[in-house]
Amino acid sequence: MINSYFTPPESWAQQGTQPHSIKIEGDITLGGLFPVHSRGPAGVPCGEIKREKGIHRMEAMLYALDQINSDPDLLPNITLGAMVLDTCSRDTYALEQSLTFVQALIQKDNSDVRCSNNEPPIIPKPERVVGVIGASGSSVSIMVANVLRLFAIPQISYASTAPELSDKSRYEFFSRVVPPDSYQAQAMVDIVKAMGWNYVSTLASEGNYGESGVDAFLQISREAGGLCIGQSIKIPREPKPGGFDKIIKRLMETSNARGVIIFANEDDIRRVLEAAKRANLTGHFLFVGSDSWGAKSSPILDQEDVAEGAVTILPKRASIDGFDNYFTSRSLKNNRRNIWFAEYWEDDFKCKLTRPGIKYDLGRRKCTGEEKIAQESQYEQEGKVQFVIDAVYAMAHALHSMHLDLCPGSMGICEKMDPVEGSQLLHYIRSVNFNGSAGTGVMFNENGDAPGRYDIFQFQLSNTTNPGYRCIGQWTNNLRLNAEEMQWSGGDRAVPDSVCSFPCELGERKKMVKGVPCCWHCELCDGYQYQLDELNCDMCPFDMRPMPNRTGCRSTPIIKLEWSSPWAIIPVFLAVLGILATSGCIITFIRFNDTPIVRASGRELSYVLLTGIFLIYLITFLMIAEPSAPVCAFRRLLLGLGMCITYSAMLTKTNRIYRIFEQGKKAVTPPPFISPTSQLIITFILIGVQVSELLKWCLECYSIVLMVTCTVYAIKSRGVPETFNEAKPIGFTMYTTCIIWLAFVPIFFGTAQSTEKMFIQTTTLTVSMSLSATVSLGMLYIPKVYVIIFQPEQNVQKRKRSSKAVASTVTSQLSQKDDKQNGESKSSLCCLLDLSALHGLCVCVDYMNVSTVLFVWVSQL
Repeated sequence: MINSYFTPPESWAQQGTQPHSIKIEGDITLGGLFPVHSRGPAGVPCGEIKREKGIHRMEAMLYALDQINSDPDLLPNITLGAMVLDTCSRDTYALEQSLTFVQALIQKDNSDVRCSNNEPPIIPKPERVVGVIGASGSSVSIMVANVLRLFAIPQISYASTAPELSDKSRYEFFSRVVPPDSYQAQAMVDIVKAMGWNYVSTLASEGNYGESGVDAFLQISREAGGLCIGQSIKIPREPKPGGFDKIIKRLMETSNARGVIIFANEDDIRRVLEAAKRANLTGHFLFVGSDSWGAKSSPILDQEDVAEGAVTILPKRASIDGFDNYFTSRSLKNNRRNIWFAEYWEDDFKCKLTRPGIKYDLGRRKCTGEEKIAQESQYEQEGKVQFVIDAVYAMAHALHSMHLDLCPGSMGICEKMDPVEGSQLLHYIRSVNFNGSAGTGVMFNENGDAPGRYDIFQFQLSNTTNPGYRCIGQWTNNLRLNAEEMQWSGGDRAVPDSVCSFPCELGERKKMVKGVPCCWHCELCDGYQYQLDELNCDMCPFDMRPMPNRTGCRSTPIIKLEWSSPWAIIPVFLAVLGILATSGCIITFIRFNDTPIVRASGRELSYVLLTGIFLIYLITFLMIAEPSAPVCAFRRLLLGLGMCITYSAMLTKTNRIYRIFEQGKKAVTPPPFISPTSQLIITFILIGVQVSELLKWCLECYSIVLMVTCTVYAIKSRGVPETFNEAKPIGFTMYTTCIIWLAFVPIFFGTAQSTEKMFIQTTTLTVSMSLSATVSLGMLYIPKVYVIIFQPEQNVQKRKRSSKAVASTVTSQLSQKDDKQNGESKSSLCCLLDLSALHGLCVCVDYMNVSTVLFVWVSQL
């Protein structure tokens, strides 16, 4: 029965108003809240009509009431009525409309109101609403629930999924036949993990649905662990121009987070896809959409290529055939109870109804009223129709159980149910358990929530005869996903990556990014390190080396030169010759220890120097020998010690020469520390420094310092008399040695990448050491040995000269100097005596200053 509030469309223009409610008489009245119209522009509460979310859902409630009222077993002899309101998809407007439901419960004081005849007024009692079906959006349900709770009116929603509504301390009288987004969020977390993603971004439309959904996703992902968020972006209710392009740019700041979890309304989803297409990012983002996306075509219209591969979730549902038959049979004639049906008719058939006082729109055809739904228009049952029907039936089953308990045997409403007490009805609502319109169980948990049952869809465009949404799995407390049925952009079957960092290679450790547990940098375990675990490298034991993939250690392979190798033959040959020559020199010096040449050479330092040369030759055999602990120990010891002994003795010699001739320029007194004993002490002090450095292994560096210092003194002593038999050979020895080692450095380090690195470097090192030792031996001792053995007549002590004879000789040379031309004169210090046989003084003359005679003290030989 249609109430008197119904206003036919023809009178809308005359009244200047639009109808706001449907009233159907009954024994018990249920309220209904539906978004019949969309949100209006600024200053206008309602906008265009919503055919699916509005009219389909509202008609589902009317259809359910018809079915219940005609059912002899459910609420027999009791008729359910309804008061249906339009929320216009706006929470504040819905709050105003819902006040209609509580008017009967508000006590009004009319004592001061009188009619003209002074009689109290007769005020019709408002219809009492025992329960409300709705609302749709979570933000609307939250607003309405706050009011209905104050008046103890139970509410069952068919579409509100915000987790916030599960809080019974705030929304005690709220229930829903759809699962909350906390279940949906858990399902989405499971989907993300099943695809191997650990780095995703989130998008939420501003409002309870979007923000609560994302908050639930973030909370569950934190508790589960192993999932990080790149960006978490909120879409404003009224986005500014270019706002969605900025959102895409923000998402690209973490471009590795290709997975995008989206809790948004249809309009926002569509505009996100459009912005991604404008940015030429088709196929980059991998969307995981909530039930607001579900399997709808409107969010992806004309954006199918961008949406390809999107995985969406939808509460498990089925198309209700009975409703299809009911709705497609509706017409302007048989559906006059729906005050918005004429508006729906115009929008669905793109025609215009004629109305008195309104000029006919020539741009649109005239409606005949004989059009057929689904024949002359596109029709597809809206996804939440099933849940609207289940919500109405849940209320009916609760009332039925309540009637059985409170009114046993009664054929209608008894006194105990007049009026229906809200708290009692809520108890019966929470206890219902029946098979719903789709054959699945309808029940509520302690929070008034329905069980979580979802279908998982993927929008597939390629390699399919029927592009569109394909069911690829289900979620009922746990995920069942058919991965083999999934495909992505371009028909690719491999699941794309959405990870912050890719797994490290073998032998690499993860260096974690602070504050982002899913992000890391891969660092190679270098040197003698191996990969201990995914986060750490560790050093191999001293006798082991890393495996090629650095996942462990293995015994150090023995790589050595074979004695028969060409790389070993030359160094060994040079070393053998050097050892024989050095041994010969030592034997000769020992045999002729008291001869003038041996004594003039500085016997003590010579033996030290020859020992160092011998050790330098000996190191060749240690370098080629098979490595072992003793061999390696002697390598370390002798590699630096032999050179140290050699160049310490040579440095002491050059320093002594330099000091003698520098002192001779100033006075006839000898410089300190030039005796043989002093020279040995200085030499062993220098060697002692090297021995102390053995503990630090700083061997070659010290030898280089000695070599360079000795070279410097050799350069400074280059002006000593030509007949002095030590300075010039030492100088030439040091110059040659420096050239040898300067050539060694680029050869040694330049072959570091060679496959024969060890052979080349070992050969280069041993040959360079042998050559430097050979130069020292050849320049300083071979000539002396030659004289001692083959010219023994020169190895005799020469007659001493007195000071008078020396002075006479000097005078003679000075006189001869006067006869020379100035252009032929030269400045030098020329020793007049052969120091190889000198025991006393060497008199030198400065030709540039003929009046000066320098008496240079030379130590006793």
